[in-house]
Amino acid sequence: MGGWSVSEFFGTGPDLNTLPVAGKRVLVAGLGRSGMAAADGLLAAGADVLVVDDNASERNEDSAGLLRTLGAEVRLGPGSTAELPEGFDLVVTSPGLRPTTGVLAAAAAAGVPIWSEIELAWQLSTAHLPAPERTPWLAVTGTNGKTTTVQMLESILTADGKSVALVGNVGRPVMEAVLDTDTRYDVFVVELSSFQLHYSHSLQLHSAAVLNLEPDHLEWHADLDEYAADKARIYERVTHSCVYNVADPATERMVEEADVTEGARAIGFTLGTPGMSMLGVVDDLLVDRAFVEQRKTSALELAKVDDVRPFAPHNVANALAAAALARSLGVRATSVRDGLRNLKLGGHRIETVAEADGITWVDDSKATNPAAAASSMQAFDSIVWIAGGQAKGTSFDELVPAMAKRLRGAVLLGVDREVIRAALSQHAPEVPVIVVDSTETGAMTEVVEAAASMAQPGDTVLLAPGCASLDMFSSYGERGDAFAAEVRKRTGPA
Repeated sequence: MGGWSVSEFFGTGPDLNTLPVAGKRVLVAGLGRSGMAAADGLLAAGADVLVVDDNASERNEDSAGLLRTLGAEVRLGPGSTAELPEGFDLVVTSPGLRPTTGVLAAAAAAGVPIWSEIELAWQLSTAHLPAPERTPWLAVTGTNGKTTTVQMLESILTADGKSVALVGNVGRPVMEAVLDTDTRYDVFVVELSSFQLHYSHSLQLHSAAVLNLEPDHLEWHADLDEYAADKARIYERVTHSCVYNVADPATERMVEEADVTEGARAIGFTLGTPGMSMLGVVDDLLVDRAFVEQRKTSALELAKVDDVRPFAPHNVANALAAAALARSLGVRATSVRDGLRNLKLGGHRIETVAEADGITWVDDSKATNPAAAASSMQAFDSIVWIAGGQAKGTSFDELVPAMAKRLRGAVLLGVDREVIRAALSQHAPEVPVIVVDSTETGAMTEVVEAAASMAQPGDTVLLAPGCASLDMFSSYGERGDAFAAEVRKRTGPA
């Protein structure tokens, strides 16, 4: 923010008076990072901006002070998002606010458009340009694996010599990267949640992937059908490649039903031998039968399965999805290999914390729903499972019987621990269970002690909670850090 003018940012191409928000009254709901970036972009585009947030925290007060100096009105404190004031032309919402939030429900009832920060960034930076002049957006959604996949994709594109903005549900808000005039990006890699897609209406992505579909976030969405419909929005108007998971028919149906740009292709990824227009695995190699001229009869080697780190079947699938998106942009095959080898994932994703006395301690705190936990568990044979937190309306009745033979025992914590205990009692009564009733952050000490009492040489103690973390921690990262700290106290330095 600061240091640039509107004309310098948008250039001389579009008439600033024709930008979709110039001269409009716009309400920004939520003052997190995406709300701050949205307000900044709106002010740059000449909008009259009001920002509202129910949280009057010190951080929000600091942000509000800055926005006020830039010309925005800001209202903080309880009830700020309860109503829509009269006279507003547009609402831009942060992803955490549910559609039932007062201001959003009122806007919908009054026919006032509601955009995500993603939609705003698209409208201000891209929608006014003809397709050949747009910076390509490659986007990923799905219940599980989004962050790992976009990090893989970023690494592959970087290995190919491209300047990449990693944005959206991970990294920076898209609008923040759009406002970054110091860097000319070759491509935007965008992780999209169902919340963000719910209020994104005109995206025309170069290529997009839906990795999988499992029940999640049913506390936000009306039902699973609405959740799936929001995920499917990512394929609408795609210009090049719609990447789907062959093992998850729901994702292929999304492609079949999408209204794509003429000429866009359906590209599958599979852990098996790929058919034509797919990427897959042959003899421990990741191969491409989609973006090669002779795809009817041959496939191109992209990388070895061993190049995928950390290794787990679902990570191989993530790598194939990332490779498909990169190849849709013309990336060299060797860049897929180099990008996977050079990858440095963020923490708390199947991360080995310690190995001591024949026991391996693994942090997969990022596994915040049952399907993600199940994927993590498939990488290990004998597990002491640490689970619990906020179940978000999901069920463990499929996970437990599928994974019961792998379980040495289970340690449960968090507000919905009884949901998991009930599933274990019904479907795997032979599995020993220890329930930690404390809901204080320090409960992780007791959790690790309980897991250690169950574990035997050859076992993996796996933190794969299958639940969100905000009942006890500020984030899944803080939960994973607490676990790792207690493990290291017990086992000594790594």
